[in-house]
Amino acid sequence: MPTAVDPVSIFRARKLRRGMTQGERKLWAELKEFRRWYGIHVRRQAPIGAYIADFAIHKHRVVIEVDGEHHFESERQIRDRKRDEWLAGQGYRVLRFSTGELSDSFNGCVEEILRALGLMDDQRHPPTPKPSPQGGGGRWSA
Repeated sequence: MPTAVDPVSIFRARKLRRGMTQGERKLWAELKEFRRWYGIHVRRQAPIGAYIADFAIHKHRVVIEVDGEHHFESERQIRDRKRDEWLAGQGYRVLRFSTGELSDSFNGCVEEILRALGLMDDQRHPPTPKPSPQGGGGRWSA
């Protein structure tokens, strides 16, 4: 059941899409291919209630956040925790990655997302992506 979205949040989300961080851009390049590979639609800078998720997969109720250094300040951590609790109350699971994690272990972050979506087992074997109508394979193809 979708929650009402404030028109101001829609405006802010559009602005955030244009100003994505380097880490968000790198992750978005990967996540936008999930539709082609797995049939999963990922939205970026998606308004959910009064909040804007960096990435949201509504069908699976997963939110992905990319946290810069400012997220480690105590005041920001309190706001993030409150936000995560609200999203959990709406049925969302929140995955948080720091920009450092994305830089140091990008594939590990993607694997964690795939596991959260039920697309990867603990043996680190992602499923074969859906074939593209144009041919070629996805990132995980052999």
